[in-house]
Amino acid sequence: MGEMERLVEQYLKRLVEIRGTGAATDETSYYSALENLLNEVGKTLKPRVVCNGQLRNVGAGHPDFGLYAHTQCNSKGVPKSGQAASPERGVVEVKPVKDSAWQTAKSDQVSKYWKHYRLVLVTNYRDFILLGEDEAGNPVKLESYSLAATDAEFWKLAASSKATAKAQGVQFGEFLRRALIQTAPIRLPQELAWLLASYGRDALVRVESASLPAIDTLRSALEDALGIKFEGHKGEHLFRSTLVQTLFYGVFSAWVLSNRKLPPGASSKFDWKTAAFSLHVPMVRNLYDQIATPTRLGPLGLTEVLDLTGNALNRVDRAAFFAAFDAGKAVQYFYEPFLEAFDPQLRKDLGVWYTPPEVVHYMVARVDKVLRTEFGIAAGLADECVYVLDPACGTGSYLVAVLERIAATLKDSGAGALLGQDLKKAATERVFGFEIMPAPYVIAHWQVGLLLDGFGASLITGAAKSERAAVYLTNALTGWQPPTGPKTKLLFPELEEERDAAEHVKRDVPILVILGNPPYNAFAGTSPAEEAGLVEPYKVGLNKKWGIKKYRMPAMQSENCIRSTGSKPRQL
Repeated sequence: MGEMERLVEQYLKRLVEIRGTGAATDETSYYSALENLLNEVGKTLKPRVVCNGQLRNVGAGHPDFGLYAHTQCNSKGVPKSGQAASPERGVVEVKPVKDSAWQTAKSDQVSKYWKHYRLVLVTNYRDFILLGEDEAGNPVKLESYSLAATDAEFWKLAASSKATAKAQGVQFGEFLRRALIQTAPIRLPQELAWLLASYGRDALVRVESASLPAIDTLRSALEDALGIKFEGHKGEHLFRSTLVQTLFYGVFSAWVLSNRKLPPGASSKFDWKTAAFSLHVPMVRNLYDQIATPTRLGPLGLTEVLDLTGNALNRVDRAAFFAAFDAGKAVQYFYEPFLEAFDPQLRKDLGVWYTPPEVVHYMVARVDKVLRTEFGIAAGLADECVYVLDPACGTGSYLVAVLERIAATLKDSGAGALLGQDLKKAATERVFGFEIMPAPYVIAHWQVGLLLDGFGASLITGAAKSERAAVYLTNALTGWQPPTGPKTKLLFPELEEERDAAEHVKRDVPILVILGNPPYNAFAGTSPAEEAGLVEPYKVGLNKKWGIKKYRMPAMQSENCIRSTGSKPRQL
């Protein structure tokens, strides 16, 4: 049981215990359960948030609770000099379980609190409504969460506290955490990664609890396109987690790119619905279209979560954020912190995606030198005749390093104003990346896009012209030979286009350089014969000759969470 589930179970148990005495008042007797819940949730935040009851009247009445950042509290019990009486994180107004929290939120009493504190959490112990202000300074419902629709249903659920906490603990707990940091400034990449991961966990609960034909269709389409199977509990979790990650990485990537294009000092409201169109990846655009379409993935309710995510991005202190955000280290600054907060076990399982930058740059520099000294190619990787492939590119670290090396060579050769366009040509026509998992595939596109943007050579998307990085969602170990029969038709045209473009690279492009981290455990193939032995040469001498032991992930491997069709498991 996770931390949030445990806290919610304790909250429900305490409410039932109080009610069971038969002497409880409708409202105030239950204060202790709510105060303890908010304080325990507050302990999971930095700085800690403290819930204190019965505030003194400062001209707006007596809110039931005040929410303070721990930095407002003097550990010696003496108020800090000049400390404002107003709680930094808002106030809480509580009503009986049988009352309507929505009606309470509209009351004159709450309106008076809102005018003074600007942030009010209204609750009847089962419904929670967070009232804040919009851009014009008017009251607005920011978020809400309902444990049960009626008081009778609530007490029934509370009596089954463990089951209810398991079903709702993550979403409810994440809502409370976000409510307690609603007014906290968002300045650092790690802070934003945590907040977006909170919305991501909410989205994942919705996706994992849903049974929709559209999800099955999307999974089948990916399996057919890549020649893999998501099997068992872990395989299903990996697929759905990857689906959610793809969405959130896409939103964040688009937000970063849109901000980089703004003139200094300018601001613009970000709309997540435009995210897919700035990533230049047709497959991702199709995914966003499905989520926004009510008859497809719309019933998952992800549009609501992504709307809230967009609002969070619009709260970011952009000047402070981008002063701290190093686009060249995008994976470390966002991808890894997000995955650690979103799904720490999956981050551990998929740790092989990350390669230390020192190793990446050494390998790229070594290849560049060999091309010059042993192949007689004076420009090395920058030569237009050198085609490069990372067959398991993950988040794109090697691709970015190759492009940076090309940019350095072009600069030294006096490319001048043409450097950016020459670099874009390399990124779109001859520096290729293959990746089989959609989430890191999106990050790879993001990283290449950021790099090109930094050189003033942004990719263009439009009716007349559409550009994209040469990174493809494909199985690197299959598709190198033409099919013996008719080519398989895929469920989504975007996936079919992706497959065909990747197969063009595999069959028609004279690849000279292959670098990166090979999939040591022999990944996906549509048939054992096609894949057999392809990876074995990379393993020769690793252990006996050089003492190198490859990283293993027994948990994923033992449960066969993802396997190639008719072949052995892939170790991610």
